[in-house]
Amino acid sequence: MAQTISIGSTQHMDLFKAKLGRQLKLCEEDGLKIYLEESPAGKFTFLSCRIADCDKGRRVREDVQSLFKYYLADVISDIILNHWEDPLIKEIIRENYYYFGEEERNIIFQYALRHINREGKNFQDTVYWLGRKNRIIQKVMDYLDVNNRINIDGFIRFRLKDYIGELRDAADRAVDEFLMEREYREFIQLLKYFVEVQEPRMDVVHVLIAGSLFKLFDGRMQPVKSEYLEGFIVNMVGSEINYEDLLISALITIAPKQVTLHYKNREGHSVTLDTIKNVFEGRVNECRGCSLCQEPRS
Repeated sequence: MAQTISIGSTQHMDLFKAKLGRQLKLCEEDGLKIYLEESPAGKFTFLSCRIADCDKGRRVREDVQSLFKYYLADVISDIILNHWEDPLIKEIIRENYYYFGEEERNIIFQYALRHINREGKNFQDTVYWLGRKNRIIQKVMDYLDVNNRINIDGFIRFRLKDYIGELRDAADRAVDEFLMEREYREFIQLLKYFVEVQEPRMDVVHVLIAGSLFKLFDGRMQPVKSEYLEGFIVNMVGSEINYEDLLISALITIAPKQVTLHYKNREGHSVTLDTIKNVFEGRVNECRGCSLCQEPRS
């Protein structure tokens, strides 16, 4: 006896037909014969997929039906992830973070894609992507075990709540990241203003980053004299501040015309180095090969 499963959707039905059509050859190789019939129903379009009786000598009926459902579930999951996901994320951002401008929401959307590992050309080969796809396939197959008609729009909304929750979490993390970066940019602009409005106390400062410590040298490679930092040091007494904050504050106090950075590698210092280059934009040189760079770490 033939089995028929109907797939309904408000969109992407041409993609369903195209992808299912490509699967027909695979089905025929497995002894299956599937017929497709399209019919409109209001704003929905339904695609009826009927599996005809096959060579029962090759497969028992239960195996045939299971394979049939898997083919359908694979196509449905693929279209959800590749064509529904972006609009879903954008809708979540628009509904929950409507107070951001369009350009800001676009940036948040790009961050959200990063949080669900959608970056790079080969993201579909990642374990994370395949895991999400397999979870959706299983949900579809479980549904088709007791139903022969599936409405994709409703299925996503009511049966894939964990998946939608995952997209919401990605959007929330993207907003947090966006706000942190915006606060960082505003902080950098404030520090740049402090540097620009005061007279340089030195022409050149060499910064040696050695492990968790830093050392400051003048243009003659002599340690920076304490009188340049006296007021700064007094203000820091009793404050909870790390070495990176201390370095940035010291440089802003001196406001040199040129900063030369000396370090062996960026590991553990990338944020600090980037901050110095942003605050002292156009004034920073990097040296990683002189005797100061190679000074033993203590």
